[in-house]
Amino acid sequence: MNGYFLALPNLPNTFMADVARQFIKSGWKGVLVDALKRTSAVEQLLELQTELQQAGITYLTGCGATPGLLTAAAAVAAQSYAEIHSVKITFGVGIANWEAYRATIREDIAHMPEYDVETARAMTDEEVSALLDKTNGIIALENMEHADDIMLELAGICDRNRVTVGGVVDTRNPKKPLSTNVKITGRTFEGKISTHTFTLGDETSMAANVCGPAFGYLKAGIALQRRGMTGLFTAAEIMPQFVK
Repeated sequence: MNGYFLALPNLPNTFMADVARQFIKSGWKGVLVDALKRTSAVEQLLELQTELQQAGITYLTGCGATPGLLTAAAAVAAQSYAEIHSVKITFGVGIANWEAYRATIREDIAHMPEYDVETARAMTDEEVSALLDKTNGIIALENMEHADDIMLELAGICDRNRVTVGGVVDTRNPKKPLSTNVKITGRTFEGKISTHTFTLGDETSMAANVCGPAFGYLKAGIALQRRGMTGLFTAAEIMPQFVK
C-alpha cells in the first residue's frame, strides 16, 4: 500500500499523532494524509517531524475542506498582496440527520462555548439530541481552534492571529444555511486594500469538499515520496493533484 487517508476521528485530539507514531514504529514507508481540525493536533505532529523524515514517511496534514481546500485557496489568493491583514473562513453545513455524522457533530460541539474535546467526546447520543433540541438543530461556531491558522503561518502567509474560522451547521436540513467561503484581505503592492473571496458551490457536499482534496493531496504525496521527499507538509504549501 502506497498511502493512507486518515479520515476520522478528530476525537480524541491526540488521534492523528498517535496513529503517526504507530506507523513510525512499524517500519512502514509511504504517504499519510489527514483531515484533522485543530491547531493543537498539528502542533503534536510538528514534534514528530524529524521522526517522520527518518522513517521515510511523507505526511500531509490538514487536507480536508477547512483546514485544507480553503487554506490552500487562501495561500494562492495571498499572492496578490504585499501584506495579509486577515483570512476569514466561514462554512455552512447542512445535513438531514445528525446521527449519520456523529463524530463530526461531536467535534463541532467541542468548539462551542462551555464545551471542550473531552466533554463532547463523553456525551451520549441522547445528550447530543437534547442539546440540538435546545438550538433548533443549529450549531453556530465562532473563533474556532482550526489549524488553518498555524498552516498559513508555517507557509509564511500571515501570523496565525490574523486567521479566523467559524460557521453554521444545520443538523435538520440538507440545505446549507450559508455558502462556505474564505475572504483574504490585504494591502496590494500599490498600497490599496482589497479582498479576494473564494466561495464553494452549495451543491458540493461536505464529503465532496473533504474527501476530494484529501485524495488529491494523497496523489501529490505519492509524487513527493517518489522524489525522495519525506517529513511533514501542510495543505497550505503543497498543491493537490487532480484524481480522475
